Amino acid sequence: MGIPLISTIGLDENLDLTEKPEGRTTPVKARGRTSHFRAEEDAMNLVRRRFLSLASACLVPVLPAAWVSPAAYAQTDFPSRRIHLVLPYPAGGLADVATRIVTDKLSEIWRQPIIIEAKPTAQGNLAWDEVSRAKPDGYTWTYVAPATITNPLLYAHLRWSEKSFVPVGATVWASTVLVVHPSIPANTVPEFIEYARKHPGVLNWANSGIGTSAQLPMASFLNATKLDVATVPYNGQPQAILDLMAGRVQLTMSPVGLVAQHIDSGALKALAVVGTTRSPLLPNVPTMSEVGYPETNVVAWWGYGVPRGTPRPVIDKIVAGFNEVMKMPSVREALQKHALQPVKPMNADELAQLYAADSEKYGKIIHESNIKID
Repeated sequence: MGIPLISTIGLDENLDLTEKPEGRTTPVKARGRTSHFRAEEDAMNLVRRRFLSLASACLVPVLPAAWVSPAAYAQTDFPSRRIHLVLPYPAGGLADVATRIVTDKLSEIWRQPIIIEAKPTAQGNLAWDEVSRAKPDGYTWTYVAPATITNPLLYAHLRWSEKSFVPVGATVWASTVLVVHPSIPANTVPEFIEYARKHPGVLNWANSGIGTSAQLPMASFLNATKLDVATVPYNGQPQAILDLMAGRVQLTMSPVGLVAQHIDSGALKALAVVGTTRSPLLPNVPTMSEVGYPETNVVAWWGYGVPRGTPRPVIDKIVAGFNEVMKMPSVREALQKHALQPVKPMNADELAQLYAADSEKYGKIIHESNIKID
C-alpha cells in the first residue's frame, strides 16, 4: 500500500506550529500574521494530524490471506533441484542396476536429476551415516535393505540406527534361493535335511555377508531344522558362488538373478526359493513355504529412505513418485529380467509398518541365531 502524497501548497513556511494539550494548534510567533488566519491554520493542522495517522498505519505489516511461509512453499514446490542418492553398495551391482531403472524414470517425471553416489565402504555404514546427518528436506536419499536394520544391531558405536530413516519407497522383493553343489545327493529340501543329519559337521555353507538378505533366511532355516552345518565367511556373492561350483563349499543362499544361469546349466542345484511367490526364472522350484518351512521365508525388500524429520508433505510426494514409476510396465519388466519382483504400491503409513515389522523380525533372527561380528 502506497502512502498518499498531501499537497503543501498554501502552507506558510514561516509558521512555527506547536500542539496545545487540548489538541488545537496556534502560532507561537505569527511574524506579522493576524488572527483571521486561525480558521485556515486549524484546517491545515487537521489535515496534518490525519496525514500522520495514515502514515503510521502504513508502517504496520499486513500479511495477505494467500501468504505462504518459505518452508511451506518449499514443500509444495518439491522437488525444485537435484536429488542426491547415497548408495551403500558398489556401482554396477544389482542394487545399483535396480536403482537406476527406477530413478531414471522418476527423474524424467519430475524433470530433476537424481545423482547416485556409490559408497560401499565399511559395509555401507559410511553411506548411512552420511545420510542420517543430512538436512531433512527430501533432497538426500539412501538405499533401504536388510543391512539398514541389521548393521546397527551388529556394529558397535554407530552414530545412526534404522530409526534414523523414514522409508519413502519399496521397489522390489529380492528373492534368494537355496542352492547346493551337484554332488549332494538331494533334489528337495526334505532330502537335503535327511542327508545333512546323517553327516553332521561335514557340510559347509558359504556366507556372503553378515546380516545380509542371504544370511538371514539361511540362519532361520538352520534354526528351524537344527542342522549341524559349518559357516564359511565370504566378502560378497561372486567368490562364494565360484567356490560352491568348484565344490569347496556345499551350499549357500544367493539372489536368484546371480545363480539362475548356473542352475539352468546344471552347475548348481536349486532346492527352494525364499520369496513371496515362485521366481519366474525358476518356475519349477518351490518356495520355502511350500516345502514346509514358512518361518524361513524371510524375503528382503529393497527401497529408499530419507532422514527422519523430513516434512510429511515431502515424504508423501516422494512416495507418490515411486508408486507412479512402479506402475509402469517397462519398469516392472526391466526389474523382472534381473529376477527382482516389483512391490505393489504402498502409502507412507504402510511403508512404515513394513519397515517396523522387518526391524522386529530381523532383530529376532539375529538374537536367536547369535549372529555377531567376530
